[in-house]
Amino acid sequence: MTKTARAPRTSARVVPLRRGTTLEMIRLVCPDAAQATRIAESFGLTVLDSEGIRDLHQRLIVETADALNEGLSERAMQIHLQRIVGSYVGSAHGAGQFYSRAVTEAREATARLANDARDADLDGPVGFDSAAQRKREFAAEVALQAHALRMAAEGAVAAYEHAVGESWKPFERQSDQPGETVSRKAAEVQMAAFG
Repeated sequence: MTKTARAPRTSARVVPLRRGTTLEMIRLVCPDAAQATRIAESFGLTVLDSEGIRDLHQRLIVETADALNEGLSERAMQIHLQRIVGSYVGSAHGAGQFYSRAVTEAREATARLANDARDADLDGPVGFDSAAQRKREFAAEVALQAHALRMAAEGAVAAYEHAVGESWKPFERQSDQPGETVSRKAAEVQMAAFG
């Protein structure tokens, strides 16, 4: 019985993509207009003009695209606006994540107040707020910041669609493999040349 020679198996290398932040991800972590209004009214903060923020950022980017229209090709405009909108979306997502952490800390501090045996979490001296109250107020301020950045990002995404004519999608690039340096890659190419 003879054995047939098999070609060595090469495993297909899967290159993972680094996922970009989407508008849907922002909507999951940043308060919407109704929630931002409730928070502002509950804590005595300024109620934001959500639609005004969104419209202003949309106009800003549309006007920027119009001003650059003569100097950029269609593809260059798309790349430029992709980067601008991506920065707005990334900023809003970061603020939303920070807001989520602030709310968690405020909830934990407030829950500790229910335990009467703990002196550390009781109200401060007259004229001073408790640590839990300060955390709740901080979370409320961060909520409004996250909402404002969400509205700016939504305006930027709408402007992209207006200027480019297609829906904005986050740029996804291949992530670098850990341990894959340029010299290592060059060595692999060189060794492959030997056969």
